[in-house]
Amino acid sequence: MYKLTRPNGFDFYTSTINYRAAMGTTIRVTDYDPPEKGPCGKGLHASRNPNDCFVGAEIPCAVFKVKGVQPIAKDRRKTRYQALKVLEEIHDLDALFGWKYSEVIDPIHPLKIKPPEIKEEHVRLLKEWALALDSVSNSGWDSVWASVWNSAKDLVGTPVWDSIVASVRDSVATSVRASVWNSVGASVWDSVWVYMSSFFPNVKKWKYVDHAPGVNPFQSGVDLWKMGLVPSCDGTIWRLHGGPDGGVLWQGKL
Repeated sequence: MYKLTRPNGFDFYTSTINYRAAMGTTIRVTDYDPPEKGPCGKGLHASRNPNDCFVGAEIPCAVFKVKGVQPIAKDRRKTRYQALKVLEEIHDLDALFGWKYSEVIDPIHPLKIKPPEIKEEHVRLLKEWALALDSVSNSGWDSVWASVWNSAKDLVGTPVWDSIVASVRDSVATSVRASVWNSVGASVWDSVWVYMSSFFPNVKKWKYVDHAPGVNPFQSGVDLWKMGLVPSCDGTIWRLHGGPDGGVLWQGKL
């Protein structure tokens, strides 16, 4: 069983129980609710699947392996106990969760990377990105969102939004005419979400798009992002933005 806490080891709900300090011991509560209150009642909660722990936790976090003692109630995602024995702290959270926790808490901001001089290889990647979007029946956002578990939007999207999305949006918006921002904005959101697709290497089939099994069909967009380049399109003209102000480094028809 697994328990998620705040980075300092204290529980999310009350901030009074220090799981790190309790390593090797058993934490017990006496004022727990009766079984009729169900799995969400007062007590100590843990989950067999570490990703299910995010029902009552958030990013960033610390993770502890625990042994449940005297179960009270449970559902498919968590069990409520009278006590938890703290066995160990898990440090390789990327391996534990099966997605790139380390990058979610420290996402790549493309406009803080010195962009390359635009060459044929970058335009080639842009063409691949345009073709990938063209093959998706909905948007890149829809494909990524539909391909990962239900809580991923808020769980992963919130830290990325807080640290990079707003500034990327504002910078790109100031580098194009206001009259085309609505159409350009949609392609920028697609870039953000396909960058997030790289957080989930275990997804073998992305919805709404045909691709080779196990291959991320949006990898060209991910590659551009990690080079410091943000694509946009107003429906006719494609652009590559980069640098602190999100300026246009290349534009043209594909």
